[in-house]
Amino acid sequence: MLATKNFVAGSGPAVNARFAAISRPQRASRFVVAVKAMKVGEALKDSAEYYRVLKASDGKALSLASFEGKPLVLFFYPKAATPGCTKEACKFRDEYEAFTKAGAQVFGISSDSPEANKAFADSNRLPFPLLTDPSSILRKTFGIKGDLMGLLPGRQTYVFNAAGKCVLSFNDQLNAEQHVAEALKALKA
Repeated sequence: MLATKNFVAGSGPAVNARFAAISRPQRASRFVVAVKAMKVGEALKDSAEYYRVLKASDGKALSLASFEGKPLVLFFYPKAATPGCTKEACKFRDEYEAFTKAGAQVFGISSDSPEANKAFADSNRLPFPLLTDPSSILRKTFGIKGDLMGLLPGRQTYVFNAAGKCVLSFNDQLNAEQHVAEALKALKA
C-alpha cells in the first residue's frame, strides 16, 4: 500500500500548507461571546444575555428580564460547597433580610449543575435561588475574568438598581464575605 501526501507539483512547503488549509473545511464556533466587562453605569438590559433562561436551584427556570423594575444582586461564585463560596453564600443568607428590605432580589450564579446548586442551597438553608450558568456563558458575557492565572472562575458581585443600571461591580476572590457588605452599601446609596 502506498502512502499518499497532499502535494502540489512544482511548489514549495508554503504553497502546500496553503493548499492543505484551503482543502480542509473550517469549523465555525458555536458561540460568539463578547468579552466586554459589565461596568458601573451600564444597563443590564443592554447585555446580550438579558433574556437567557437559566435553571434555578428551586426547580424553576427564569431570566433576568423577569425582574425588570426591581433591584438585583447577582453574585458569581466559582464552585458550590467549597470553603470560600460557602462563606460567601452564608453571609448573603445571614444578611438576606436587609436585601429584601431594600426590595432587592438576590441570586447566586455558578456553572455547577442545578442538582449541585440545589444540594448546596439546601445544606446551607439559602433563602435565595442559585442559578446554573451552563458553559459559563453569562460569566463570559459579563467579562468576569478568572483568578489564579485563569484556573479558578472569578468571584464577582453586581448590583443593579430598579432602573436596571449597574451600580456596583465588585471583584475579590479572597475576601468572599466583603461582597455582601459592598452590595448592601450600593443598595443604600
